[in-house]
Amino acid sequence: MGRLWDKWMGTRHPEGGGAAVPTQELRHALLALNGTGVPFTVRESSGSDLVAQWQVREPARGSGRTRTQVQRTFKIWLRFVPAEREVRAVDEQWAVTLAGPPPGRQIRRERGRGPIRSVHKEWTLERGPDGRRRRVETFSLDTRDMKDPLREAVVESGWTWRGCLRH
Repeated sequence: MGRLWDKWMGTRHPEGGGAAVPTQELRHALLALNGTGVPFTVRESSGSDLVAQWQVREPARGSGRTRTQVQRTFKIWLRFVPAEREVRAVDEQWAVTLAGPPPGRQIRRERGRGPIRSVHKEWTLERGPDGRRRRVETFSLDTRDMKDPLREAVVESGWTWRGCLRH
């Protein structure tokens, strides 16, 4: 059951027998992701060692009083365990549905914890230069855009990335 659990939680082990970098170098490598054009920010946290956060507003639906818009916040809490050379990651998602012409009234709130795997895309139909209709992507959200750079930085540093439900 251990391997199946690790696969479901997204655990990754470093390849080869290379030496793991010290904790401070790993911390700097993760904080350095902020300036590389990623859609999230990594910062120090009081509840864990680091936290990566990504806020997304989905396109609005409807019009007038029935207009709704969902604002999602994805967080990955990172805790370093130097004795085992692993980073324990807890995923958390908040979704707030706002209503009204200027979105402001909250009509629903959701919270989830555990491995987040979310892909959401929206398209519209437009006429291309040749006059034929084609799909054009107007919105894209994929949580792998957040998790993959973090995981790669940890694994390339010689540490294990371990997904878990709580620290």
